[in-house]
Amino acid sequence: MPYLPESLPAPAIDETSAPFWERCNAKRLSFQQCADCLTLVHPPLPVCPKCQSVHRNWVDAPSRARVFSFVWAHTAAHDSVKAVLPYNVVLVEFPDLPGVRLLSNVIGTMRGELAIGDGLELVWDQQAENRWLPRFRRVGAPAAQSGPSAARQADSTSVIRAS
Repeated sequence: MPYLPESLPAPAIDETSAPFWERCNAKRLSFQQCADCLTLVHPPLPVCPKCQSVHRNWVDAPSRARVFSFVWAHTAAHDSVKAVLPYNVVLVEFPDLPGVRLLSNVIGTMRGELAIGDGLELVWDQQAENRWLPRFRRVGAPAAQSGPSAARQADSTSVIRAS
């Protein structure tokens, strides 16, 4: 069972963001990097915000990260998530990739268990047949839990630990 319902709309994918989502579907978290000034960029942009170059590379993210900030959503942002309130929305940072942050969720966590600075590890959550999303688990947290509440358990096919 995915962290959020499968009925949640898919991200809007355009020419600039397609490489990010293609890598996610291959269970590979990568971020855009300017090929000229080496600035890391997320979300992907058609032009480097620092030097205006249009030349890009992709850099693989490490599987370890940490909580930069978070909130527990108590109001549904979309009808499909009403049944799973509250759920967390986490701004994840990668110490090895300065300046890159990713909005995601931390699975297997209840209110009061999440703190700024917590160590995280990347896991992959199958949101739909051909859509994998990067999620995170607190370092040392049990592998089988997923979902916004402790009652929701992920089966072994929906959440896969990053290698």
